[in-house]
Amino acid sequence: NKKTNKQKTFYYPKPENSITIAVSSRVLFNMDKEQQIFEQQGMEEYIKYQVAHETEPFSPGPAFSFVKALEAVNTQLRDLYPESEELFDVVLITNNHAYVGLRLINTINHHQLFIERFCMTGGNSPIGYLTAYNTNLYLSSDPVKVREALEQGIAAATMFTQEKMTEVSETQLRVAFDGDAVLFSDESEQIYKAHGLDKFFEHEKAHENKPLDHGPLKGFLEVLGKLQKKFYAKGQRMDCPVRTYLVTARSAASSGARALKTLRSWGLEIDEALFLAGAPKGPILEKIRPHIFFDDQMFHVEGAAEMGTVACHVPYGIAQRVPERKGLKDKEVSSIK
Repeated sequence: NKKTNKQKTFYYPKPENSITIAVSSRVLFNMDKEQQIFEQQGMEEYIKYQVAHETEPFSPGPAFSFVKALEAVNTQLRDLYPESEELFDVVLITNNHAYVGLRLINTINHHQLFIERFCMTGGNSPIGYLTAYNTNLYLSSDPVKVREALEQGIAAATMFTQEKMTEVSETQLRVAFDGDAVLFSDESEQIYKAHGLDKFFEHEKAHENKPLDHGPLKGFLEVLGKLQKKFYAKGQRMDCPVRTYLVTARSAASSGARALKTLRSWGLEIDEALFLAGAPKGPILEKIRPHIFFDDQMFHVEGAAEMGTVACHVPYGIAQRVPERKGLKDKEVSSIK
């Protein structure tokens, strides 16, 4: 599982040992121009254009900095555990035709990314391959595919092309999660939607010691926690290259205890918990500067994105009456991912 060249040593972790992150080509790179050709002129012209421009690399997309941060964590893990295969393994999952593969390979080499696993399905849905790859997280620009993945029990989120992306750390991976319908189930959200805020507070107080059921992203937080413990074991708790955040609209005194007790009951740690009591999340996230933020409500995703945070939508739970999007370019149409 090892290959060496003049530049660096590559490790190919076995899928059952690695943490597999599947990303679509349109979230890893900016392919807006190509997508426009596909939508307006069709598949044949799209393929011709890609082949004609295959030596021109794509520019980075919204998932690019996240993937670079995964590689930085891998480098530090290899230093501490040279023989370990518990590493992030990024797989490019796309329904592109194989003809486009050369341009994608050229782009990956241009940006010096370490991505060796490709899955190019030629127009067919890639969802069936996610299970085969033991996928721990799937990121795509297609909300329909993301919902399909969530229905298969795979942690997934929709990413968007956004005008502004804040500069983020190159050495520490920072991942921020919303609570309800992301890390936790939407049980409490259902109470709020049906009966209002006062009943929600009553319910949370009465059930403070009953853990919430898990949400779609719990498993991803778990694998991040496992990697953190590997750094802690080497005395790196205070300068761990993986840091996690809970950024929730819950109020600390009124409903925060249940969230924290739920995480404790799962044996999971969160590095920072921010209870905003309904305040906008964008300004807090601008200070945190995460590589990725997960939320089930589009207005929080949009608010964060407007301030430069790479924010993803988790289409899960009762809140999925998706409002009209403002600055985020998202179309639920057939597209090349």
